[in-house]
Formats: sequence, structure tokens, C-alpha cells
Amino acid sequence: MSIHLKAMQLTGSYNSFEQALFEKQVQLKNYRRGDVLLAQGNVADSVYFLASGAIVQRVVNEDETPHIIDLHTEGEWFLNHLSFVSQSPSSSEIITHADSVVLELSIQSIHLLISKSAAFLQLNRVLNQATARLFFFDFSLTPLQKYNYVFEQKPHLLQHFPLKLIASYLKISPETLSRVREQFGRSKTFLDLNQAM
Repeated sequence: MSIHLKAMQLTGSYNSFEQALFEKQVQLKNYRRGDVLLAQGNVADSVYFLASGAIVQRVVNEDETPHIIDLHTEGEWFLNHLSFVSQSPSSSEIITHADSVVLELSIQSIHLLISKSAAFLQLNRVLNQATARLFFFDFSLTPLQKYNYVFEQKPHLLQHFPLKLIASYLKISPETLSRVREQFGRSKTFLDLNQAM
């Protein structure tokens, strides 16, 4: 399956004419580790699909400490939601954590696609996915519940990112994450033993 088709199928169903339109409008780009897709202060005017690699969305404060907003791995759509929707300067940046292959779809291309076929309104699902993380942190989850969520729903993050970035993503300290992982390991072993009996 082509990268283009895989990206499209995550947003909905399209016919062959619409697939051809999409392929003409989207740009395939290769990035090296550390490349910036969106700099702080710039307006987000594109949505992206990560064909391979790893992406970090972060805010770098005045003290140069990065705070992780989101982490992305292969097969995910991503964007800076607030900047894209409001067309205002971004308070965060999007950078590559590893060499990455990305499909980029500009806001102008999205408008063009929608004008050619209403099926492209399904691209709105990309915007909805971007707000899922807000839902995740709107609830007062314990560090263990947050880690369990990542382990169950996004285990690929644990394979692609160092624990320091995972801790920042979960809004906990690296030390807390170490304790949580130890606690999680014990509870997982206990559950596995009970299921075996």
C-alpha cells in the first residue's frame, strides 16, 4: 500500500479520482534528525503524515528547557492544532527526533481538495485527533494511569523515545517515571501470574 493511500485511509474513504487529487496536492519530504518542521513564532499552515521516523512537538522556555507537548511515530497525522486553526503564531515547535519521511498537506491544498470533492471534509478527522491529547490531560490521572495509557494505547512511543522525553510528555519527572515503571512492572507481573493460575 502506498504512503498516500495509507494516510488517506486514516481519515476516511476515497475513490480513485480523489486519491489522484490527493497525491497531486501532498508533498513527500525527507528530514534529518533535528530538522524543524514548524518553528516557534511561525504560523502552522500545514498538516503532516509521518510515513517513517519520529517527531516531537515541544515548547522551549527561556531557560532552554524543552517541555514535550506531543510525540508522534510512523503512521500518524500531526499538526500544531491551535496555530493551524487560529492561523496565529505557534507557541511550540515541531522537530524531528529521528530521520523522517513526511507527507505535508498545506491549508491551501486542503481548501482546493475540498472544493473539488466534499469527501475531503473527512480530513477534519486530523483536527479531531489533535485534540485527543487535550482530553487525556483534562482528567486528573495519576502517573501510573498515564503510563498505563501509553503502554496500552501508544506502546510505540516507548520504543522510539528516551524516557526523559516520555516523562516530559506525561508531565511527570524522570524519577517519578522510574518509580511508576517499577510499580507497573510489579503489577503487570502480578496480573500475569494470576492469569496463569
